Amino acid sequence: KVIDSMSEISAVGHRIVQGAEVFKETCLVTDEVIDQIDALAELAPVHNHPHALALRACKAVIPAGTPQVVVFDTAFHSTMPRKAYLYGLPYECYTDLHVRKYGFHGTSHSFVSKRAVDFLGLDKDNSKVIVCHLGNGSSISAVVNGQCVDTTMGLTPLEGVVMGTRSGNIDPAIVEFIAKKENLDIDGVMNVLNKKSGVAGMSGVSSDFRDLEAAYNEGNERAIAAVEVFSYRVAKYIGAYAAAMNGVDAIAFTAGIGENTSFVREKIMAYLGYLGIKIDRVTNDKTRGVEALISTADSSVKVCVIPTNEELAICRETVKLVG
Repeated sequence: KVIDSMSEISAVGHRIVQGAEVFKETCLVTDEVIDQIDALAELAPVHNHPHALALRACKAVIPAGTPQVVVFDTAFHSTMPRKAYLYGLPYECYTDLHVRKYGFHGTSHSFVSKRAVDFLGLDKDNSKVIVCHLGNGSSISAVVNGQCVDTTMGLTPLEGVVMGTRSGNIDPAIVEFIAKKENLDIDGVMNVLNKKSGVAGMSGVSSDFRDLEAAYNEGNERAIAAVEVFSYRVAKYIGAYAAAMNGVDAIAFTAGIGENTSFVREKIMAYLGYLGIKIDRVTNDKTRGVEALISTADSSVKVCVIPTNEELAICRETVKLVG
């Protein structure tokens, strides 16, 4: 037992996956806000309606005078410019259907990018940081002076790099091709792309990089291919974001793989020698789940590991809003 009564709770912070263009910053919970979150369910069908149900349930049991706050996964990415979030579709898909890149893992990217600036002693008003949130779900963001200018996940968390069970970017025509070949409807194909693909589908081993690393070291060719594809795709996005920002001061690795899997970090960094990046292999090898600078003193770009703390980020947002 943590508390004796609900009256001991001074504020509640809720994480909400999809805020779309309706919610670009943290706000207080009201009935209208809950209804708007529920109305966005078509953009995040697995998440937003359950979020709304949970918010209503909390309102029913938390004392009326206790402030409740919603923190949106998409809010940090709302600073992306139009050139980054628009797709090459008829413009009406954006204006009428709200189809655009929204990005996810925002609370993590926000926390890690800010912490990396502090940890590395960078100027927060003159900094270019790439955050690699690498886990079962993976996304990368480009952050200039504390503001996100691009990120890899899109309308849904399916876009971007290869992930644990998600395909990441593919030729859109593959959807039709698989549907016809395997006699699947759209739900069936989406199930394949979301739950049967990624490094798990490629390797046939697991989505867990501990298992993949073991299989890799045993010479399992499919596991080797999966790890190489994952590392290559992450490195390509880092290169793309260095170009998008016209430079990069720091790269921060976070989340399950980013914090704990040193051999994948090393594989990714091996592609980036042209940026003047040099990795301290000894420090990298022993770094697991702790803050550390893993680049050498003469590396042109600082590379670090920053454990994410989304709960703390939500707590800070809540405190900032309710005082």
